[in-house]
Amino acid sequence: MTDPLHRLPLHALHAEHQARFGAFASYEMPIQYPSGLRAEHLHTREQAGLFDVSHMGQLRITPADGRPATLYAQLEAALPVDFEGWASGHQRYSLLLNERGGIEDDLMLVHLADGAQAEVRMVVNAGNREHDLALLRERCPKLRIEWTDAALVALQGPAAEAALAALDPAAAALRFMEAATLRLLGAECFATRSGYTGEDGYEISLPAAQAEAIVRRLLANPAVKLAGLGARDTLRLEAGLPLHGSDIDAATTPVESGLAFAIPKSRRAGGAKAGGFPGADTILRELAEGTARRLVGLVSREQVPIRAHALIADP
Repeated sequence: MTDPLHRLPLHALHAEHQARFGAFASYEMPIQYPSGLRAEHLHTREQAGLFDVSHMGQLRITPADGRPATLYAQLEAALPVDFEGWASGHQRYSLLLNERGGIEDDLMLVHLADGAQAEVRMVVNAGNREHDLALLRERCPKLRIEWTDAALVALQGPAAEAALAALDPAAAALRFMEAATLRLLGAECFATRSGYTGEDGYEISLPAAQAEAIVRRLLANPAVKLAGLGARDTLRLEAGLPLHGSDIDAATTPVESGLAFAIPKSRRAGGAKAGGFPGADTILRELAEGTARRLVGLVSREQVPIRAHALIADP
């Protein structure tokens, strides 16, 4: 007997819009809507798609002793990051690595500092939520690492800025990979100017109780349409963005995966904080000597999409 699937805070809204649901990472997810995946994909590229990504894990990380130095030291030992020069309100892409240099998960982190206080907001992949939490708590015993009880939506596409700025003009001032608290219909919401579609846009953490009202207001804009998990996958694939568990996993390293940019120069050989993170020996060696394999993208000449695990042969 399988465990029942979790439902998103916005499940009723998706059902109202006749979403076709499917299981993903223990959640009942909207895969597509009546307009179809292709229409959702193209609308996001041309205007704005709104994706419910509340299945993703949202973490708030703070030092148990209240000292920013503790937060930074613990996370720099657990991840290949460097807080030196990392301005408050800025977001970075990072990797949770194992001792062999494999990618346990890829992450988005925001550094928030105000005087003598500091915290990190982290988003992890849905399928790795509990695994990541356990591993981070094991590696960072001096930190408080807790889930944030909030919905998460991604507003993506060239019309995203105008649509969100209509609710709070401060959204327009955010630059790529910056974060800020916005007030949407009176609710405090945490937004980053980022996403995983290859388009400009935002990921917005919404109080669960106000999420439906905010999403309905966004959808009242004719430029904004709901898009499902299917279109999110084709958009990120078209943009060349890897998906953990599909393109990268615990057996692939950042260098093999074309993600070496996520290793700061200061954590590489010769850097001020060289090494000192899980898998550093393997990764620094691969950066210096190269790897036997590399992740590459292929473009099909056929109209039929290539499915996962399909055999690709050279005729």
